[in-house]
Amino acid sequence: MSTLTGTGGLVRLILRRDRALMPVWVVIPCLIPVAFVSAFDAGYPTAQARAAYAATSVHNAAFTVTYGPLSGSGLGELVTWRAGFIPVVVALAAVLMVVRHTRAEEEAGRRELIGATAVGRHAGLAAALAATCGAALVLGLLSALALTGAGLPATGSLAYGLGLAAAGWVFAGVGAVAAQLTSGAGGARGAGITVLVAAFLLRGAGDVSARSGGGLGGLSWLSPIGWAHRMRPFAGERWWVLGLAACAVAALTASAAALSARRDLGGGLFQARLGPATAAPGLRTPLALAWRLHRGPLLARAAGFTVLGLVLGGIAQSVGELLDGGSPAARDALARLGGRGALADQYLTAMMTLLGLVAAGYAVQAVLRLRAEESGGRAEPLLAAPVGRLRWAGGHLAFGLLGPAAGLVLAGAAAGLAHGMNTGHVGRELPRLLGAALAELPAVWVFAGLAFALAGLLPRLAAGAFAVLAASLLLGWVGAELRLGGWVTGLSVFAHVPPLPGGDLSVPPLAVLTALAAALTGLGLLGLRHRDLPVG
Repeated sequence: MSTLTGTGGLVRLILRRDRALMPVWVVIPCLIPVAFVSAFDAGYPTAQARAAYAATSVHNAAFTVTYGPLSGSGLGELVTWRAGFIPVVVALAAVLMVVRHTRAEEEAGRRELIGATAVGRHAGLAAALAATCGAALVLGLLSALALTGAGLPATGSLAYGLGLAAAGWVFAGVGAVAAQLTSGAGGARGAGITVLVAAFLLRGAGDVSARSGGGLGGLSWLSPIGWAHRMRPFAGERWWVLGLAACAVAALTASAAALSARRDLGGGLFQARLGPATAAPGLRTPLALAWRLHRGPLLARAAGFTVLGLVLGGIAQSVGELLDGGSPAARDALARLGGRGALADQYLTAMMTLLGLVAAGYAVQAVLRLRAEESGGRAEPLLAAPVGRLRWAGGHLAFGLLGPAAGLVLAGAAAGLAHGMNTGHVGRELPRLLGAALAELPAVWVFAGLAFALAGLLPRLAAGAFAVLAASLLLGWVGAELRLGGWVTGLSVFAHVPPLPGGDLSVPPLAVLTALAAALTGLGLLGLRHRDLPVG
């Protein structure tokens, strides 16, 4: 029997299981660029207006970090540039989908049952990769067709679509490798997302350096996210960049297959160490046990938040400096905005929202660890001892609430220190940016409370908190970009956070968000008290 026997049947099973989820992440990213075409046609109908817009935007470091480099002022170039964050979304969906159908299947015990039939050892991995890469290709082709239908040239549209597909392919391979490293789906997701964040930061740092004439522009070529931008749709397409993606996919797939062949089913390359037969005195409480389970991810994310804060704060001052060397239109726009300080604050405000989104993702993951303990059968023996449900759940909830708070403190302090050293006003910038980072905390707690409420009331839908977070990101980002009005952007939780450090602090929205988080947490506690454990 071949190691790939049964792959076709498993692909059909994946498509059936994801028949509701897959169309969402395939179709929505195709519609966003088409909406941008309409927005630019309405807001900048002439070539002169688009050239002025491009001249102003090309030197904005915040835009460069978020969307990538801007290659020109044509409609196609502006549209694909504004859609420059979509490769990150596609890559994230690819990582999560591969982990869902590989490591999560093993963790739940379903892979062992399937493996007892006439199914090859690598069939599950191959099926997950085939389904994910196929979905990414369909997404890319639909995006190309949508842009062509909107009136843009077919060649550039195809380059843009294949760039999206390439990002999905590469990070499907990243997810496949991550699934072999740890014995838990949460660890595999964390590893894959860490690689994605690193790729995004490499691309952003490289693009900003290249725009300012620095020597770090080559960093963008180390990032698979950067390869999607290096396709240069509508600006002299570079088809050979697809070769880089193909080589990376081949290497990652071969590595994942080799690692899969070397490990036991249900195990990982990095096995968890066996603990002592008798627990130490420090593990006598549910909170101490939660600390033991959460300390690794907490310390890793603390380091990540610190690095992210240093990077984001370190380039804030360059926003005004880049515009000083730009076109007359860029300098006029800078003057209207109030000078370097005002524009730097706008950039930092956007980056605080980014920190809040990252912290919210960590909060959801930390809270859902209690669901993983329950579904993995580890909560039941613990609760058979004199340990109450609420005490057990409260340990995980504490890290879901306090862990992101610690991350935001570190990121805000690091950003304030870096920006303050660049401007020569550490004493002013450090408290400003620390406060701006902490202002995101009530919104982060809303998502922690939502995850806890779902885990308590509807445990099978607990992972839906990630979907709500993604929807909040899309509604806030796309709604603001397309100027759809406050009723659309207001559906995003982060739209109600005061825009700091560039705006004024408003306490009532933060109080409402905190009260909402408390109410959701209370619902979760109520559900845990009254439902059966475990619930599959």
